[in-house]
Amino acid sequence: MALIGLAGALAVSISACADSKREEGAGGGSGGTMVFGAAGNPKTFDPLFNDDGETFRIIRQMMDTLIMNKPGTADLEPGLAEKWEGSNEGKTWTFTLKKGVKFHDGTAFNAEAVCFNFNRMFNMKGAAAQSQMIYYGDVFEGFAKNEGDASGDPVFKDCQVKDESTAVLNLNKAKGAFPAAFTLPSFSIQSPDALKKYNADQVTQSGDSFSYPEYALKHPTGTGPFKFESWDQAKGEITLSKATDSPTQTAKLDKLVFKVIPDENARKQALKAGDIQGYDYPSPADYGLLRNDGEQVLIRPSFNILYLGINQANNPKLKDPNVRKALAYGLNRDQFVKSKLPEGAETATQFVPKAIDGYNENVTKYPYDLNKAKQLLKDAGAEGMTLKFYYPTEVSRPYMPNPADIFTSLSEDMKAMGIKVEPIAKPWNGGYKDDVQKAGKQDVHLLGWTGDYNDAGNFVGTFFGREKAEFGFNNPELFSALAAADAAPAGEAHTKAYQEANQKIMEYLPAIPISYGPPAIVVGPKVKGLVASPLTDERFYTVTVN
Repeated sequence: MALIGLAGALAVSISACADSKREEGAGGGSGGTMVFGAAGNPKTFDPLFNDDGETFRIIRQMMDTLIMNKPGTADLEPGLAEKWEGSNEGKTWTFTLKKGVKFHDGTAFNAEAVCFNFNRMFNMKGAAAQSQMIYYGDVFEGFAKNEGDASGDPVFKDCQVKDESTAVLNLNKAKGAFPAAFTLPSFSIQSPDALKKYNADQVTQSGDSFSYPEYALKHPTGTGPFKFESWDQAKGEITLSKATDSPTQTAKLDKLVFKVIPDENARKQALKAGDIQGYDYPSPADYGLLRNDGEQVLIRPSFNILYLGINQANNPKLKDPNVRKALAYGLNRDQFVKSKLPEGAETATQFVPKAIDGYNENVTKYPYDLNKAKQLLKDAGAEGMTLKFYYPTEVSRPYMPNPADIFTSLSEDMKAMGIKVEPIAKPWNGGYKDDVQKAGKQDVHLLGWTGDYNDAGNFVGTFFGREKAEFGFNNPELFSALAAADAAPAGEAHTKAYQEANQKIMEYLPAIPISYGPPAIVVGPKVKGLVASPLTDERFYTVTVN
């Protein structure tokens, strides 16, 4: 199923699911303030060092990419580039840029600014900074000098300023991810003057903690419809104000405030009280209650994956494929999906959703079989083993609406297999992601992914395309299969290569796919103009509150 078809499904789902006793509809006046309940604190406001949805929600309001997604779809439309063209067998991308655009600090947007941003990424120095550039590492694979996690040859070659409104990006090799990957928020174009003035590249590390420069915390500067005003960390409030000179996306609101409310029930109560006008990932059990109260529950199509990550580095038993298969057979995923996830959620058979080209109906599957799981553990000498099971707090994700509930459900299944579970809970942006993805302290963990664009590589390539501390394995055959799929020409060859790679993944089983879930976003009855996105790429410049 192509994602273009998903867009039509989205329009239907929004109209069907935004039931309300109070009047709805688009339009309305302008001005005023909207307060949105955020599930967690942002990491930083420099998109280059982020891979977190809560942070990207804020960044997307302030910054633009060369190419963007049409609202409510994963289709491409012009962003800061009026048009783009691939040539040289996909190794050259020419962008014709919009004219007369300025960054929020008054700096001119032009081809020099575009090349400054891409050269900044490529020439980033320091293991600490490079290690935090998750999306850059996944897409561009290497730096001018690899000092962090990246170990590959760089995809990026150079960026040329053809003229003031034409930037040419040259690659060392083609990638099937382009041009869609240019929509990633991490590749937002930022003001060169502000990046230099506030030492944007000065990322440092002390132990497992990272520190970010003044730019990332106080002076993010883009071209979007809103501009940064303040971050009151004590109150947990991020305030953006209308950028009056935004050239193409003039905001209707005067201010947009993101108020951090970690507890989902507290967000619900704040919405009912009118303290906030919306929040993301409401509990599926609350959909009916919210609608009965007149709130608008907008259901997105499923475009994500929840998985149980397995780190083979710390526990030798997890290197045994039979132990990993035992975990897959012993998790009652069907029952979990039926009891804990919203209507429309499905048990995952692989690490890409059905909407993605490359999904393979014929991968190896692991239906629930507790006796088989116990026997596999016994044969492997892993009966009674202890697993450090990490799960996050202070967060709700599209694929993971309530991490504590999910942990409880899966850990009970593990205990039924005879596995001893050592629970370790940490805040999402307060140690969890770094412990899991950078330090690899866990044995198993909860994590997932919402697709950024319609390409299987955005899922399986991101997860398993190279060695990662999160999974702790080295499988050159699998890495090579994913690299070949990524480089395969678009169309049938590209799809078939990923189908074959997905079969290899499910035979090797580096992690366990759990579910595909259709997440919701809820807003109050006075909110007009919000368009829900399968990519969670909601833009608030169209919104009014009256």
